[in-house]
Amino acid sequence: MIFTFSSSSRVALASLSLSAFTGCATTATPLPEATATQPRLMAPQDLQALPSKPADLRVSYGSDSSQYGDLRIPPGPGPHPVAILIHGGCFKAEYATSRDMAPMADALKEKGIASWNIEYRRLGQPGGGWPGTYLDVARAADYLRTLAPQHNLDLGHVVVVGHSAGGPLAMWTASRARVPASSAIYVANPLPIRGVVDLAGPFDLAANSARYHELCHDSVITALLGGTTAEVPNRYAEASPAKLLPLGIAQVIVIGQYEELDPRPLAEAYVQAATRAGDKARLLVVPGAGHFELASPLATGWPQVEAAIHALLDGKLR
Repeated sequence: MIFTFSSSSRVALASLSLSAFTGCATTATPLPEATATQPRLMAPQDLQALPSKPADLRVSYGSDSSQYGDLRIPPGPGPHPVAILIHGGCFKAEYATSRDMAPMADALKEKGIASWNIEYRRLGQPGGGWPGTYLDVARAADYLRTLAPQHNLDLGHVVVVGHSAGGPLAMWTASRARVPASSAIYVANPLPIRGVVDLAGPFDLAANSARYHELCHDSVITALLGGTTAEVPNRYAEASPAKLLPLGIAQVIVIGQYEELDPRPLAEAYVQAATRAGDKARLLVVPGAGHFELASPLATGWPQVEAAIHALLDGKLR
């Protein structure tokens, strides 16, 4: 099912039981300027310039300087539902950091949702790529078990939200129970996830790779997985959400009307495949939005994203 919402649909969304990069493009690839039919779209620097407040707590989940997360906790006794936030940036350390998801974390805190905004090792850093990037994300997610007792986090109501390159990492985090035990990225007893929001992320790493490499100006998916589909087919099968279907959790795929990295036909095909496999999967198309607007709580599409997060936490995705 595909939902296309106007920017004035906040009230309508509130009545629906809805039933999701931080910047893969670099500043060297400016997004289109406004035209008669297309508004000016956000660029990476626009997203990175959004104001944010300091996190309530920064916690290391490993010994590397990139193995940490920022925890934000709403006021009140709780227990607090939690959104794990995963930033993008073409999987490369030089493009983005967890700071890019901080404004979203602030917005969720105001709505009573705790957030665990994680950093992880990326391409260009020791240990980044295969399998380190995936193992970091998994370890960070499972670290909520350590944080929950002290901060009254509700581990029965956890969703994962990933933007751009963080999208497939979020989808994978939510579906780790599907990873075979023989895999280098297998982790026993993964934290159960209630749902996942992919904000313009490449959910099919094989089908998305050519376009992603073009706009990232680098063969980042090949670098992330350590080879092509012909060279390391098992890694694509173990890491790509499209190959792990059914994921066994509710999924919301969000793309903008002017999305470049994840074409709408691929998104539609994925949602159809997930639905056929037995998953609850929905596609939200946000009018007037490009790639970076989807991660901004100040953009007109934020009510749709927020509504999807609430619906997943409440188990009301239709």
